[in-house]
Amino acid sequence: MFERPLKILLVSSEVAPFAKTGGLADVAGSLPKALATVPEGVPGHDVRVVMPLYRGVGQHPYLLDFPVSLPGRTATAIVRQGEISAHYQQRSSKIPVYLINNYHYFHRQGMYMFPDEAERFIFFCRAVLEMLPLLDWQPDLIHCNDWHTGPIPFLLQARYRQNAFYRPIATLFSIHNLKYQGIFPREVLRLLEVGEEYFQPDGIEFYGQINFMKMGLVYADIINTVSRTYAREIQTPELGEGLDGLLRQRSAHLYGIVNGINYHEFDPHQDRRIFKNYQPDNLAARKENKFGLQQEMGLPVQDVPVMGLVSRLVDQKGLDLLLEIVDDLLQQEVQLCILGMGDPYYEQAFREVRKRHPQKVGLHLGFNSVLAQRIYAGADIFLMPSRFEPCGLGQLIAMRYGAVPVVRSTGGLADTVADYNTILDTGTGFVFQEYSGRAFYQAIGRALQLYHGQPLAWQRLVRRCMEKDFSWARSGMEYLQLYYQALRMRQDIEKIA
Repeated sequence: MFERPLKILLVSSEVAPFAKTGGLADVAGSLPKALATVPEGVPGHDVRVVMPLYRGVGQHPYLLDFPVSLPGRTATAIVRQGEISAHYQQRSSKIPVYLINNYHYFHRQGMYMFPDEAERFIFFCRAVLEMLPLLDWQPDLIHCNDWHTGPIPFLLQARYRQNAFYRPIATLFSIHNLKYQGIFPREVLRLLEVGEEYFQPDGIEFYGQINFMKMGLVYADIINTVSRTYAREIQTPELGEGLDGLLRQRSAHLYGIVNGINYHEFDPHQDRRIFKNYQPDNLAARKENKFGLQQEMGLPVQDVPVMGLVSRLVDQKGLDLLLEIVDDLLQQEVQLCILGMGDPYYEQAFREVRKRHPQKVGLHLGFNSVLAQRIYAGADIFLMPSRFEPCGLGQLIAMRYGAVPVVRSTGGLADTVADYNTILDTGTGFVFQEYSGRAFYQAIGRALQLYHGQPLAWQRLVRRCMEKDFSWARSGMEYLQLYYQALRMRQDIEKIA
């Protein structure tokens, strides 16, 4: 299947466990483990990761430093090295993580949302490329992730391929969320140190500005996103965020691979964060997690259906639908446990819901990884009514822990949750199509009807959820196939050139 081992560099603005604000860090921290510990019979790959060294990442050994030229001045890139440990069956591996530091750009409170964001990440991308010859390591492929790394495929083409070292390097650009594109004023062209000929609609220009996401989409050999359905959706005006025309042009090189989750970290049989460990053949023990969750969130301890929501509190997540139906929903014998943070509007709205229904709603505003696991393990039903969802990890973790998802059919939710069929007794959740409170309410109603009316069918549904394979081992093999395809494309281009 695979011709030879690959040298792969994964570039991301955040990588778990070093720095994290969202699912991007989980992907960037987990995918390299799958690539480095592929099953027997597949050659081992040399996988390395690079990210900025933000304040708070911790102390790591010094590796090297070098100057990076910027207009009118030179900035120093200091590279330190950490590692990620990967394990698969009897195989283990240490994955190098290069941490690029510059005190001026990265020693700040927080990771993003600074006035000089364009300059910070142009410096980072330039440093990534200029680090490679100094390491005496030439990757076959650079895997770029989201807008922060979009300049890499562009700079390779515009500045670096004239150097023989960079000429054969292929690129794959992953879209994790097309909504966030890194759009900056035209003056940023000066920081890239390239000519005006690139500032055009077929290049990096975007409605009179410069778009870092577009750099990756135009200049990478292969584009992928994090589910097959989202790959189709972003080619439409509704979800294309102004880039749907370009994505349709590049549709022959656009793919979708569903994210995985780390089955060692998310394992109800061994997870020490939950109240009671359990397996698909021991679901009685799962109920102790419900009772522990109720107690922790200040709810009456009773055997009623518990619904869970673990989410960023933003418009994308369909929270307006939940607020539309929540009072009617809570007229029933159910409880709702909410964990999240985000838009002050939604935070206040859920505070008011909690105030109206103190015996039925548990609310924690903020980030709490232990409580998140306890909601996955203790909730009977997991809610994800997203307006759009590139992939989503919540539904994957929920299924792993036996919380049956109720989701809207969009993006990765459509690809990972199969609607329950009453006649055939198949499916892994309850799916609704129309973006409306009525449709969401009906899907929850179907779930509650099965929970109360057919307890044995409900247990079979829970077991099916827990036994689904959404591990990175599966997704990692799909990524490898794309890497080889990108490499063949790059080799064909170089032959023509």
